[in-house]
Amino acid sequence: MKRVVVRAAWVTAFVALPLVPLILLIGVRAELELEVSVALGLGALSALFGAIVVASRLRSLTRGLGMEQLLVVHRYIGLVLLALVLAHVAVVVLANPARNIKYLDLVHASPGMRAATISTLALILLALTALLRRRLRLPYQVWRIAHLILTATTVGGAALHVVLRNNLVHEDGTRTWFVALIGALVVILLVRWCLRPLLAERGGFRVRGIRPESDDVSTLVLAPTGWRRSSRRDALAFAPGQFAWLRLRRWGLLSDHPFTIASGARADGTLEFTVRHIGDYTRTLGRLRPGTRVFLDGPHGSFSVDHMRSTGLVLLAGGVGITPMMSMLRTLADRGDLRPHRLLVSGRSPDDLLFAEELEDLKARLHLTVVPTLTQPYPGWTGAIGRIDAEMLSTVLPGSFRRNQLDYFLCGSGSFVNGMITTLDDIGIPRQRIHTEQFDTV
Repeated sequence: MKRVVVRAAWVTAFVALPLVPLILLIGVRAELELEVSVALGLGALSALFGAIVVASRLRSLTRGLGMEQLLVVHRYIGLVLLALVLAHVAVVVLANPARNIKYLDLVHASPGMRAATISTLALILLALTALLRRRLRLPYQVWRIAHLILTATTVGGAALHVVLRNNLVHEDGTRTWFVALIGALVVILLVRWCLRPLLAERGGFRVRGIRPESDDVSTLVLAPTGWRRSSRRDALAFAPGQFAWLRLRRWGLLSDHPFTIASGARADGTLEFTVRHIGDYTRTLGRLRPGTRVFLDGPHGSFSVDHMRSTGLVLLAGGVGITPMMSMLRTLADRGDLRPHRLLVSGRSPDDLLFAEELEDLKARLHLTVVPTLTQPYPGWTGAIGRIDAEMLSTVLPGSFRRNQLDYFLCGSGSFVNGMITTLDDIGIPRQRIHTEQFDTV
């Protein structure tokens, strides 16, 4: 119930955000051109504030809406922001094209208009790099740094434009709204970029060990620093299935990466992250020595069994997408859960089928059915072959009525998750019973 309330509160806030400026402008008398441009400008500022809030890793947001929904909201707000800014520019220029086109001149325009043009150009580049990131094959770290620089330029230019032009701050209502937006934005950014790193000393962890799972996958085992068995103060309390951002330096603000917590809740506060070493950063994690200090920002996400009530779970994993499923199953086993659960995990080769021995142990502790399948089976493979499909699901699912009382958790690549959603739609599973986590969306 708490999660539903939090979700409803945030959705209401985002819907109300662009409406407040329109209400404030009621009764303000000015030329139509000025009224429309001011309304569009305030709406754009509100959208810009909303986009930054969504991307600020507020835990109530990530837990209430989930990361996938937040990414969708962030993209939607970004497109609305771009549309409002372009409409604002169009209204100003078209009101008197011969005179106002000079506002776009970066050399001769006034400082306020120059700031607006720079802010608009930065916003356009921001949108283009976000939409075309994969097509341009931009490395994630390069794109992220560019994203932050362009965002800062957009915000700074917009703020200077508002202050220097004085169109939004000459009325009490709009001035109060502008100051409130800037104040709230400063607080959020200070918490995100300054306060959390300063408090990282308390949330620090040390590497206890690294356990190989396959040729290119290993599990990073972390223990909280200053841990005392008499107190769980230093432990990271999380719901099974959530994730955390991991960085190797307290102030490594541009070098943190998200990883799912694979361990269940443990009395000693130990955390495990199972990582496939496919890039420089993940390869570095695989070479960390015991005792190395690391820092976590989390937990985040709503992909968890703790948020659902059902007669059982169906867990569908692609490769290393099994990591949140292991967290769920480990936790359920520790809790003595008696419900029937099904795990179907798909991989190309045997190396993609992780935790085989532990799953056998979990089958003895839980009412658990495990179906591994390979798309490129080796000679002598006796298990299922091919991708998870409706026919394979029918071998483990109950009848149509009872299967609709189960919750379905999907995790893996974007193509895997989208394929599983289509398959579940085909067999009539209600969308509200389907919960997803895509590893390539962050």
